[in-house]
Amino acid sequence: MAARREWERAHWLCLAALAGGTSYFFAVVLRWDGAAVHMWKASGVALLAAWAVVNARTLDGRMIAAVMACGALGDWLLDAVGMLQGAAAFAVGHAVAIILYLRHRRARLSASQRALGWLTVPLALIIVWALSRGAAPDLAMAAIGYTAIVAAMAAAAWTSRFPRYRTGIGAMLFLASDLFIFASEGGTLSKDVTLWLVWPLYFGGQALIARGVVSTLAREADAPSKGTAGAG
Repeated sequence: MAARREWERAHWLCLAALAGGTSYFFAVVLRWDGAAVHMWKASGVALLAAWAVVNARTLDGRMIAAVMACGALGDWLLDAVGMLQGAAAFAVGHAVAIILYLRHRRARLSASQRALGWLTVPLALIIVWALSRGAAPDLAMAAIGYTAIVAAMAAAAWTSRFPRYRTGIGAMLFLASDLFIFASEGGTLSKDVTLWLVWPLYFGGQALIARGVVSTLAREADAPSKGTAGAG
């Protein structure tokens, strides 16, 4: 822990983010609503964004901070303003994340890793098409378009050099959370079921993404001679 504190700044912000995001699950289960609840929802990822800002030493560090900031804004907009506005904020964050991950592509991939990278987008599109067939046509098309962006982000994260057991899996959990949302909206799964799955998958995914990227970049900035992301 002492060595970690040398290259990670304000680790308490990361712990506060976990507390905020984890505790919000009570509001999900109890179906609370209101302005304060909307802010509570955004607090976890907003604190991850703050932690990323404090640890940002390079453009890449600022990019992951922007990704988390867009996620926090999207969390708030989805409930406080509307789904379209929230999805737009997330889409901007995913676009920044894709650029970041492509800047840090893994030099060598195993056959299975490469296959998952290529298959993530088409498989996600097939799944969301099947899940959203019961939804209105315009909602189904929006779900397919948005899923393409999220799946591309997840594929880029998986094939990046950031730790796969944090950033890679975190991005896949994020994708899974959205697929459960569309399963609920399309009537494939009851909201009484998906409410237990969406938030843990989403926030857990965001936390793992931030942990993998922020910690890797911070460690490398303080020890450039040994700077290489974990094989994860």
